[in-house]
Amino acid sequence: MSTDRDPAGRGTGERGYEARASGSGTGAGAPPAPATGVRPDPATGVPPDARTGARSGAPAGTPGPGPAPRADPRAPADGGLGALAGLLGGHRHPRPVPGGSTTAHELAVRHRLLLALSALLTLSLFVSYEGVHGDADPLRTSSAPAVLSIDTALYALGEAERDAGAATPTSDFQKQISVAAQSLAAAAGDNVGGPSGRQALQTVAALITVYAVKVQQAQLQPDGSALRQAYLSYATSILTDKGSGILARLKVLQTQQRAAVHRQTSFGPLLWLCWAVTLVIALALAGCLLETQLFLRRRFRRRYNRGLLAAGALLAAGLAVTLLFTVWTHQGMTDTRRLLDRRLTGPAITDAGRETAAHLAHTGFRASAAGGILIGGVLVMALAETGLRRHIDEYRFRPR
Repeated sequence: MSTDRDPAGRGTGERGYEARASGSGTGAGAPPAPATGVRPDPATGVPPDARTGARSGAPAGTPGPGPAPRADPRAPADGGLGALAGLLGGHRHPRPVPGGSTTAHELAVRHRLLLALSALLTLSLFVSYEGVHGDADPLRTSSAPAVLSIDTALYALGEAERDAGAATPTSDFQKQISVAAQSLAAAAGDNVGGPSGRQALQTVAALITVYAVKVQQAQLQPDGSALRQAYLSYATSILTDKGSGILARLKVLQTQQRAAVHRQTSFGPLLWLCWAVTLVIALALAGCLLETQLFLRRRFRRRYNRGLLAAGALLAAGLAVTLLFTVWTHQGMTDTRRLLDRRLTGPAITDAGRETAAHLAHTGFRASAAGGILIGGVLVMALAETGLRRHIDEYRFRPR
């Protein structure tokens, strides 16, 4: 046994490393390699100069003298992959570069983008649509009729004041008082001004009753008597007092109702912003649908994707209908506001009522279409999901 080997057969000291690096031990008959102080590669057991063939000044790529180095079976140079490939009966191939095929990733990105844009568009369109149509039905059923009712009451009371100076009670006076009372009752039914408005109308109705009684008492007195003048003066003050008279109270209610009409028919900056955002999102969704269709056509060699085409058609049709309904409703509301801003008297009040009904016709039906926006948004999302799901299932990410 050689003196530089331990009982386990391993080299000791620098000579042992050199012997293993040259592929021979002391007992193989080969001269020991000169000590270089270079430690062998722990994976192969071979010094670097042995792997490159640059021993003892030999050119690079030229094997040095002596037997070829033997690989350490305990640590194969290729990490065991070569042996594994041999066991599998094939050659070892390089691992695919991560991200070499981006189809699955691109499909997933487009899928998420379509669903997100569809959800955002549904929410934005619903809010914008309700911002216009949500006030159309209250305007048609409450605010506009209340303004016309107050106009009618004011006109009737003006006519009654002119008949109050008659020498004897007349049927025209009683008729005008009845019209005014009925108009106030209709305004109260339209919920004018909320609880405070109803209370004000009740006060006015009571004052009208007192006014009518005083006028009737004056007409029962002899023409030109002081008592007759006193009753008429008191009745006139009830009707025309600037602070608490019937006409003053009704004009305050009329101003409040016209302000409510302006609020309901206004198309303010916030509403313009909502519609602008809605149109931007709609254009983005349409562009995304078109780009995805072109992507699928280019990647999968299929001309059309039925799901995406149906989603695009539904988007275009739904957006066109909602925009058309909104333009019609807003135009009718604008015309109604212009009509009610004028002072109406006599037959003009009746004509204004018919015109208002015509301007606001079908607004209730169009307002109910807001629920269709939510249904349409869900359908667009479902169609986009159907159009991409098959391709996503074919190219989904799988764990290695």
